[in-house]
Amino acid sequence: MKQSTLLELDGVGNLLLGIPLLVFPGAVSRFIGLPAVEATLYPVVLGAVFFGIGLALLVERFKPSLSGLGLGGAMTINLVFGVVLAVWLVMRPVALSLRGALLLWGLAVVLVAISLAEVFSLRRN
Repeated sequence: MKQSTLLELDGVGNLLLGIPLLVFPGAVSRFIGLPAVEATLYPVVLGAVFFGIGLALLVERFKPSLSGLGLGGAMTINLVFGVVLAVWLVMRPVALSLRGALLLWGLAVVLVAISLAEVFSLRRN
């Protein structure tokens, strides 16, 4: 797969993960099945991180002269986040609903798969 296509898909994916967390942090936390908390700071911060990474990837894709987040950085972020999320799910520090566990495991698998596609694309070039 072309690097520009991977940057675009990764950027849009991060935006799609970030926007619901920024706009509906409490509802997303409840949907995932996380324990109820008064403050929604952590879901909002996570949403901001996803959104920022997504924008940086799209800047790199469409305006490389601005030097956003390159494919190597995206691969690193996806791999680290996917592996850390998988380890966290194995350790199970909080009880999750079945829907939440499936959603988070799916996210971990997708992140690692995307990072592997990015590794192969980087090695090919």
